[in-house]
Formats: sequence, C-alpha cells, structure tokens
Amino acid sequence: MIWRVVKQIVKTGIQTEPAPDIGSQTLAEAARIQTDVLAILGRALAIRQVDAGSCNGCELEINALTNPYYNIEGLGIRFVASPRHADLLLVTGPVSRNMATALRRTYDATPEPRLVVAVGDCACDGGIFGESYASCGRVANVIPVDLTVPGCPPPPIDILRGILSAVRRRISS
Repeated sequence: MIWRVVKQIVKTGIQTEPAPDIGSQTLAEAARIQTDVLAILGRALAIRQVDAGSCNGCELEINALTNPYYNIEGLGIRFVASPRHADLLLVTGPVSRNMATALRRTYDATPEPRLVVAVGDCACDGGIFGESYASCGRVANVIPVDLTVPGCPPPPIDILRGILSAVRRRISS
C-alpha cells in the first residue's frame, strides 16, 4: 500500500505554483511604508488584534500580513499580546454581547494616544449579523473607532492601508 503511494508521488512530481514575482513597484511601496511608519511614530507600531465575535475570515487576512509576501514585521509593524504594549487596536467581527465588556477593558488598558481600526464589514456596520439579543453590532457601538476597513473579508493590502491611514490621521490632527 505505502509503495503504491510513493510511486504515485514520484510519478506526479511537485505540483505547486511558482512564487509570486515581487516587482520593483511592490518593493518601492514597502520601503515607503517603512519610512512612513518610522517617520510618523519614530519607532515600530505595536498592534493588538481583538476578535470580538467574527467568523475568522478577517483573521485569516490579518494573518496573511505576517507572511513573507507582505512582511509587516520588516516594515516596523508588529503584533503584541498585551493591550498595555499596543499603540493600535485592530478589531474584527460584530461585537458579541459576551465580548463587549472584554473589548471595553482592552480599550481601557491600551495607553493613550490609542487608535482603533475596525476591520471587515461586520466590525464596520454589523455585517449580516447587525444588532440583536446576542450582538451589539458594529465596533463603534461599544468603543470609539478611528477608521474602518470594509470588505468581507478585506484583502491584506487594504488592511495595511487602513492601518497606515489611521496613523497618518492621528499624526496630522
């Protein structure tokens, strides 16, 4: 049995797609983003991601930001485990009634000047869940939101642009 599987693997060969071509435009944009983050903040941007009741679609896209293609760590943006170390809260999902208190506590534990970015349609306007006995709806119903990134789920590059827009707005105001 095992030999049949091994023969099939050898016969089929490697069946993967080639790595994406990272053009000079993408590298230039990455360098600009890194320069912007350091110029605006003078240090790395620390993000605390909070799932307030999502389906995890947005989390998959946020997780993609950490892969080698987007490489936000290399751009001076990192995720932290504690809101006490965060500059920005990245919140996904409609806020479930069970998560409302935890989200408020996380917001209160984040030092000033804090930023809040709501990611995904559910976080922006309640999405298909809206407000109900089990859901508070959008994030802005529970804590103040600085910027929303719509989409179901939004692509990683839109999330990154939203993060940078929130930081730029805070600095310019």
